[in-house]
Amino acid sequence: MPRVKGERKLEILKALAQMLEAPRWEKITTAALAAKLAVSEAALYRHFASKAQMYEGLIEFIENSVFTLANKITNDESDGNKQAERLLEMLLAFAEKNPGMVRVMTGDALVGEHERLQARMNQFFDRFEATLKQALRQASDGDAPAHAGTLLRYAIGSLHQYAKSGFVKKPTEGYAAQRSHLSA
Repeated sequence: MPRVKGERKLEILKALAQMLEAPRWEKITTAALAAKLAVSEAALYRHFASKAQMYEGLIEFIENSVFTLANKITNDESDGNKQAERLLEMLLAFAEKNPGMVRVMTGDALVGEHERLQARMNQFFDRFEATLKQALRQASDGDAPAHAGTLLRYAIGSLHQYAKSGFVKKPTEGYAAQRSHLSA
């Protein structure tokens, strides 16, 4: 049975994400990725021009997933403070469900790769912070930029802690109790 166009590409990205989930993670080579998929490195390069393009595919998944959910939250919740809480909780839950993506989000997987990849993740977090600011402005938070920055840094710290713990210390662990300390 012939493959559906893009199916192999998706398999490659899933395998890369799975390799990034290893608690004792090491830099992933195309040779190791090809071996995991039982294909040649040349087969990988038929679908992606470079390893950087593979990471771009993961970043695109992160962006699409998080901002689709963020848009739903901002459309469904009218209270700006609750929007900000739900946005932060959603980001933490996304990370918890996608540990391999956390290595991309924190930049661990991007070390030594093309600098545009880290720049794109930085833009992702800038955009997420802007979404938090908008929610907090809607709540008439007098210091929405500082509050949004605090929430974002809490989230980034939680992601780093999750990755550094080998995905044991869950990002949502303790969030309910800590949430009141993050409020203005």
